[in-house]
Amino acid sequence: MLDLTKLAAKIPGISKHLTQEAEASRKRLQVALKLMQEISARSQDLVTLQQTWQHRLTFTAAEPVEGLSDRIYISPPQSQHTVIATDGSQIAPNQHEIAYCYLINIGRVVLHYNQSRHPFLDSLPEVFYRPEELYESLQWGIRTEEWMGYMRTVLEATVLAELACGVWASESEPPVPTIALVDGSLIYWFLEPLPEEARARILCPILTAWDKLENAGIPIVGYVSASRSSESTNFLRLAACPYETPDCIAHCSPTMQPDVNGKPKKAPCQVFEPLRDVTFWSCLLQPGERSPLWRSSASILELYAHHIIYFCYVNVGREIARIEVPEWVVKDKALLENVLSITVAQVQKGYGYPIALAEAHNQAVVKASDRARFFSMLEREMIKAGLQNVGTSNKEARKRGSIA
Repeated sequence: MLDLTKLAAKIPGISKHLTQEAEASRKRLQVALKLMQEISARSQDLVTLQQTWQHRLTFTAAEPVEGLSDRIYISPPQSQHTVIATDGSQIAPNQHEIAYCYLINIGRVVLHYNQSRHPFLDSLPEVFYRPEELYESLQWGIRTEEWMGYMRTVLEATVLAELACGVWASESEPPVPTIALVDGSLIYWFLEPLPEEARARILCPILTAWDKLENAGIPIVGYVSASRSSESTNFLRLAACPYETPDCIAHCSPTMQPDVNGKPKKAPCQVFEPLRDVTFWSCLLQPGERSPLWRSSASILELYAHHIIYFCYVNVGREIARIEVPEWVVKDKALLENVLSITVAQVQKGYGYPIALAEAHNQAVVKASDRARFFSMLEREMIKAGLQNVGTSNKEARKRGSIA
């Protein structure tokens, strides 16, 4: 039980720290805004510099593909359009339960606007219990619980592609603007440290699903709420670099000694860090406006073939959201405009968050009562099959009760 009396004594210290951090953040923001103003007219020179010295940079900076001073207003969508979304939830494996297995539940949603068609909302559960499913990841040193999260990402993408392609299966192309929404980034940073074989096991089915969406003419869109990325602000570090060339490896060793306070020393170009992109763009964008487009330089994208990810930041009213799309969407201006307008409309309909994603989450979520029913069903089936000593471990049984 949480002792609120003892906890209350710690709150003033937290408040003081946050106040100090807010003032420091304000100063960092001023530095970044000044740099942006200075380089707006010469951004292409910095892009050339970035492309030349990319292999010597020790940070990931996105590349602007539009003018840095551009602020584009997003117009309302066409009245007739369709939004398709998936989201996932899970029951994690637990060796103290009746059986060692895990469940992934994918929420599926199709919303048609002004088409006299019924919405589609349901969920699709998948249970993993075979040894090759449970222990496959151990050969790469990846825990089963962690691998379950990766499999959820795969299922969200593959189910989304199957659902989207099935909606307009009888059409050569979508008769109305249609988008496929996912919650979170399309850049799977978590894959970078994984062994090559494990990465392929996860990424190949995802890219195959994206190919299906591309062939069907349905753009996939990643909606990132409260993004912690600094990809666009990192571009300003090229302008803040005091050296003639941005050769990080030569000028700023990654193993610099700590300062007198024991904190890691910062390179001269890190004058505004840590500053998140959303904090920066919140000072520049009005509601309904988007930032210029950026091409991500994340190293994992080298494995994405032609599905290079572009992004922009949009003031959706309550927050600055990051919206990501693959390159083939960016190349079609009309398609990109449809994607952005429909996504912003979804946020408005959902009072701050895309309503299709919120409904997909609600379909996917596994409540405590659902978890109990799942294991109860499993227990009955195991007893019916003649298995002996079916039940939870003594530890789990004891934790579910109390003598206090």
